[in-house]
Amino acid sequence: LPAIIDVHGGPEYQAFPRLDPVRQYFVQRGYILLVPNIRGSLGYGKAYSHLDDVRLRGNSVKDVVYGAEWLKQSGHADPQKIAVMGISYGGFMTLACLTMYPEVWAAGVDIVGTANFITFLKNTGPYRREHRIAEYGDPEKDGDFLREISPSSHVDKIRAPLMVIQGANDPRVPQSESEQIVDAIRKRGGVVEYLLFDDEGHGISKLKNQIIAYRAMADFLDKHLGT
Repeated sequence: LPAIIDVHGGPEYQAFPRLDPVRQYFVQRGYILLVPNIRGSLGYGKAYSHLDDVRLRGNSVKDVVYGAEWLKQSGHADPQKIAVMGISYGGFMTLACLTMYPEVWAAGVDIVGTANFITFLKNTGPYRREHRIAEYGDPEKDGDFLREISPSSHVDKIRAPLMVIQGANDPRVPQSESEQIVDAIRKRGGVVEYLLFDDEGHGISKLKNQIIAYRAMADFLDKHLGT
């Protein structure tokens, strides 16, 4: 079967086994979902929650790749039909996976994800900036590193088709983050679909928009994973 690795946001959050209507929708559409708590997640002790801080960021990306490898070795998923998706920090992880390990993925779905840590830290809501700097790094001290791990710096490595979804009124991850990655992929002739909701903020909260967005996501994955 085709598979989706769904990476939670936060990054200090925890995915729980529960009835999730969105994930259930993708299961109904014929997908396996793997929902990991990668390094940096809550629920496994304080030390674990800090295993992705600043210069350890790449280790959490490896965890998602290990998830894809497990799906292949377990026999659950078609090795050629594994996608990655996520919202907010999970959106960044989607972009990071596609740029750092492009050969692994058949498609990606980025929902309000960070593309460039320098511009993100500059433009995110001021009430969040100090907290985010502690997690991701200080643009003044860690500028070179932040640029290096930003997906926008490695768009040329993306092979998989990408869908990007954004709310125009997002105070956390501004619209400019999504448009950076979309514009860069389009300029190099890559495959990208962009869905912008003028009446949404950080995520898709309105039922009418959810119906549009999740159906579009499933149709996009059906198209590119050949289901």
